[in-house]
Amino acid sequence: MEMFSVKNKVAIITGTSTGLGQGFAKAFVKAGAKVLGVSQDQSPDTQKELGKDFVGFAANLINQDKVEQIVQTAVQKFGRVDILINNAGIIRREDAVNFNEKDWDDVMNINSKTVFFLSQAVARQFIAQKPQGGKIINIASMLSYQGGIRVPSYTASKSAVKGLTMAMANEWAKFNINVNAIAPGYFETANTAPIRADKQRSDAILERIPAARWGQPDDLLGTAIYLASSASDYVNGFTVAVDGGWLAR
Repeated sequence: MEMFSVKNKVAIITGTSTGLGQGFAKAFVKAGAKVLGVSQDQSPDTQKELGKDFVGFAANLINQDKVEQIVQTAVQKFGRVDILINNAGIIRREDAVNFNEKDWDDVMNINSKTVFFLSQAVARQFIAQKPQGGKIINIASMLSYQGGIRVPSYTASKSAVKGLTMAMANEWAKFNINVNAIAPGYFETANTAPIRADKQRSDAILERIPAARWGQPDDLLGTAIYLASSASDYVNGFTVAVDGGWLAR
């Protein structure tokens, strides 16, 4: 099982204060990795739970001004970078006919622009560490495949994530860099709280999911570990759906 190991690897994970990102951080530290967690508030709860193998870094990822500093901090703290998980993301809901420019720009900035430029910075670090390469895992969405309702900027951003995953994989595979994505289905997170609170909408969603339940953060961890480990060395440019069968319907 050594091929699935991430022991002693160094991961940068964004959005580690709560939800899926916090789950990724916990899973990787428990698997023996060291994690630089990026969030607006340095992820104090995550830091308290995980101790010295987790370092929090405060950054507002609507902007890209701390991208280089994020990578430099990981190298300074842990000596190198092996894994990047672009998890941080936001969603804004409004009818497309009323959607405003700020909500468009904020979502696109965090969900796709920062994903690209942080990946670029990490890829440069991977190349400098040659020949070891590295792993980049982007968090896409079911809306990388579907249109959605009342979330035009989110759909655009997550479609961009799927496309960028393929584009970066094409260019960086020659450097032993694997770029893949995970497309979560309907998970119990802060982003889905408004939908879960709407009983009619929630029931309609559950009726369509073959697994008949909302996803939990732990449901993503095995896929993330796999894509971050040497077990996936010949997997590149692919978006893996972890959705309880939603796309199969």
